[in-house]
Amino acid sequence: MKVIGTDGKEYTIEPEANLRDANLIGADLNGADLRGADLSSANLSSADLDGANLRGTNLRGADLSKANLRSADLSSADLSGADLSGAKLRWVNLSEANLRWASLSQTNLSSADLSGADLGGIDLEYDNLSEANLMDTNLRSANLRGSSLIGANLSRANLSNADLTDTNLSGANLSEADLRDANLSGAIWSDETVFPEGFEIPEKSET
Repeated sequence: MKVIGTDGKEYTIEPEANLRDANLIGADLNGADLRGADLSSANLSSADLDGANLRGTNLRGADLSKANLRSADLSSADLSGADLSGAKLRWVNLSEANLRWASLSQTNLSSADLSGADLGGIDLEYDNLSEANLMDTNLRSANLRGSSLIGANLSRANLSNADLTDTNLSGANLSEADLRDANLSGAIWSDETVFPEGFEIPEKSET
């Protein structure tokens, strides 16, 4: 598969392709197979990557702002420092992905698979993570202020020092999660919310 970039260059879209610094703004890459490709520092803003296979891809420092990544497979991908602001990430597979220092502002991660991913210190303020799978995910020192975690699976997640102020945890599963020094002031939860055994639940906030 060949694609002409916005810089006029022709790029080969295939597994393990070298697309470092590629200019693919708005490119139609729906269902593309880019397993193990090098897309570091590439510009993929507003690109259509719906259902694309990006497993193990190097996207370090890439611009994926406003890209369509619905149902894409980004498992084990390196997205450290990538810009995913405004991207469509519903149903995306980000299991075991490295998202440290990535920008995820104004993203919809509902029903996304983030199990085992590294999101340490990330800013997810006001993001939608309802029904997301965050089992075994590293969220240490993450900013989850005002985010929606309704029905999310956070079992065994590392939430130590995380900011969960005003977060909606209704129906969330936090069994065996590490909540040491996490800030839950103003957080909302329901009778269906599962907290770690022995965790001292703060006074409940009402909706």
